[in-house]
Amino acid sequence: MKFRLATVAILAASLAVPALAQTVQVGGQPMFPSKTIVANAVNSADHTTLVAAVKAAGLVDTLNSPGPFTVFAPVNAAFAALPAGTVDTLLKPENKPTLTKVLTYHVLPGSYDSAKLRQLIKAGNGAATLKTVAGATLTFSMNGPTNIAVRDGKGAMADITITDVRQSNGVIHVVDHVLLPAA
Repeated sequence: MKFRLATVAILAASLAVPALAQTVQVGGQPMFPSKTIVANAVNSADHTTLVAAVKAAGLVDTLNSPGPFTVFAPVNAAFAALPAGTVDTLLKPENKPTLTKVLTYHVLPGSYDSAKLRQLIKAGNGAATLKTVAGATLTFSMNGPTNIAVRDGKGAMADITITDVRQSNGVIHVVDHVLLPAA
């Protein structure tokens, strides 16, 4: 009887491991698929600048709404790589329209996981252009056999470093550069 109970306990523990493995870690914290984009992002140590910008732009309620949205979330280092003073300038109340434009340029209406992006890139013979919530476009291509790259309106490239962070109202892809519209 003891052997049977031990076997059941081991089996139960092994079945629980895949469920935990599906929770993606971003910024040292688990991102729970049952939470919204904002509810997860506030816990990521790698996205404190992005969260501050979303709050300053008044986009918290929008990104907590049902969506679905696809967000390309720049890490803190991406914001730090911008020219000196850029972030501080954007966070000023008088620059809220510009900040909102930059942030909504990182958002696609709808849910685009990495498989869907790869499918669109393949169908587009190596590139897929999608319209953002800001009304401008982002162009996606492959950077190697599995990595997806994003070209912004200024021609700069960002790599998606973490894909498919599922949320209750969409999906987040972590990017290593801030995406900027052409004008």
